[in-house]
Amino acid sequence: MDIYLKRKRGKILLLLVAVLIGVASLLYTNWLTEKMANEERKKVELWAEATRRLASSGIQNSSEANVEDLNTAYLTLIQLILEQNTTIPVLIVEPGGDFNYKANINFNEGREEQVLSKELEKMKDHSPPIRIDLSEEDYLLLYYRESNLLQNLRYYPFVQLFVIMVFIAAAFSAFGATQRAEQNQVWVGMSKETAHQLGTPISSLMAWIELLKSEDVNPKLISEFEKDTQRLEKITERFSKIGSKPELIPTDITEVLNSTINYLKTRSSGRVKFKTTFTEEAPLFVPLNAALFSWVIENLCKNSIDAMDNHGTITLAMSKKENTIILDVTDTGKGVPKSQFKTIFQPGYSTKKRGWGLGLSLAKRIIENYHKGKIFIRWSETGKGTTFRIILNK
Repeated sequence: MDIYLKRKRGKILLLLVAVLIGVASLLYTNWLTEKMANEERKKVELWAEATRRLASSGIQNSSEANVEDLNTAYLTLIQLILEQNTTIPVLIVEPGGDFNYKANINFNEGREEQVLSKELEKMKDHSPPIRIDLSEEDYLLLYYRESNLLQNLRYYPFVQLFVIMVFIAAAFSAFGATQRAEQNQVWVGMSKETAHQLGTPISSLMAWIELLKSEDVNPKLISEFEKDTQRLEKITERFSKIGSKPELIPTDITEVLNSTINYLKTRSSGRVKFKTTFTEEAPLFVPLNAALFSWVIENLCKNSIDAMDNHGTITLAMSKKENTIILDVTDTGKGVPKSQFKTIFQPGYSTKKRGWGLGLSLAKRIIENYHKGKIFIRWSETGKGTTFRIILNK
C-alpha cells in the first residue's frame, strides 16, 4: 500500500510540476505580448504624429512657390519612416475611403482591393484608427493590427504546454512499460523459484504418506494428507506456469468452479456461506487453463472472506451472453471505495497488514493476459459488499 501511494504521489507531483511550468510560461508570455503590443501601438502613433507634424510644418513655413517641392520631400521622408516598419501591417486611408498607403500586407496579383478590404475590417476590429491631420480640412486615417510575430508569440505558451503534456504522457507510458517489465521479471523469477523450492518437501511428504499407509494409521487422516499434498502439487504447477504461455483447453467451467468451491468450503470458517446460481445439468465448455483459473477464483473468494472478517455470504452467479461467459463473485463484506476500483488490481496494493498485495494483480494478469478476458469491480458499496465480474470468451 505504501509503495503504491508513493508511486502515485510521484506521478501527481510530476504532473503538477508540468502544469506549473506551463502556467508560468503562459503568464510570462502574456505579459511579454502585452508589452510588445503597447510598443507596436507607440510606433504607429509615432509615425502618425511624425506625418502630422511634417505636413503642418510644410504648410506653415513654406511659400506657395516651393510648397510642392517641400511636400514631395516630406512625403519621401514619411515613406522612409513607414518603410522601416517590416512587421506591423498598416493601412492609411483617405476620408473618401481610398487606400493611400499599405505596408506588410501580402496579396496575389489581381486581388489587391479584396485583400486590403478584408485587412481593413480586421484592423477596425482590432483598434480605432489614428487620425493624421494634414491641415484644418485635410486628414488621413491610419489603421493597423498586431504583427504576425506578436500573434505567433501569443500562441507559443499553448504550444509549449501541449509539448510538455505530450512529454509527460510519453514519460508516464515509458515509466509504466518499464515498471511492468520489471514486475514481470520479479513475478516470473519468484514463481519459478517457489515452484522449485516446493518440489523437495512435496516429494518428502509423499514418501511419508506411503510410510504411514504401512502403519496402523487412521485412513481418513491419510486421505486428508493426500488431499493436501495434491493441493501443494497443484500450487506448484500454478507457480511453474507463471511466465510461460499456458495452454488453454476446452474445459467445463462449472466443474472447475464446483471443485474450487468445495475445496474452499472445507478450509473456511463455518460462518462463511457459499451460494451458486448456475446449474450443473449441461457442461459449459470454455477455453481455460483449469489450474490458473481455479487460482483466480480462490484469490477472489479469499479476498472476500478477508473483507467479511470470516463471516458472511459469497455468491457465484454465472450467465451466458452471445459468445461470452459472465461470472459474478459477490460478497457481503466491507466494500471498496470507487476511487480504488482500478488501483485495487495494482501490484503491491493491499489493505491488509500481511501479504504482498499480489493476489488480485495476479488474477487480473491470468484473466486478461492469459485468457484474453476481462476482470473488474462491477459494483461495490461501503458496508454492503462487492461484486467482481469476470468475462470470458466461449
